[in-house]
Amino acid sequence: MNKEFTFLGNTMENVAMIYGIFLIVWGIGVTILSDSQSITSLIPAIFGLPILISSFIAKKLPNKKKVLMHIVVLIGIIIFLGGLDIIRGLIQGNIFTNIWASSSKLMMMISGLVFTILCIKSFIYNRKNK
Repeated sequence: MNKEFTFLGNTMENVAMIYGIFLIVWGIGVTILSDSQSITSLIPAIFGLPILISSFIAKKLPNKKKVLMHIVVLIGIIIFLGGLDIIRGLIQGNIFTNIWASSSKLMMMISGLVFTILCIKSFIYNRKNK
């Protein structure tokens, strides 16, 4: 019997694919809703695409799963770190002057942290259950 870490009944590959889709939809949605002319509004989508692709390939090629999911968690950490830029706005006192940018940073900080924690829990679980 193959035991695997799950979150809400989903394997980490599925969680990562859902997260990647969420980031892509968020980035495109914010860009459209804000009528942004800046590529920076697509940053969540830009990070979501490699997460989606890597996790999809990891699901299809189990022998490459380990390296691909490590890439995915690295991107998750980068997302979290990028989202921490919201602290700069808080310190400077201009947080939410651009509601779309600040919302994206906040989303990236929170979701990147949660996703990274889930990935780490998955790695620990898999290491213990070898």
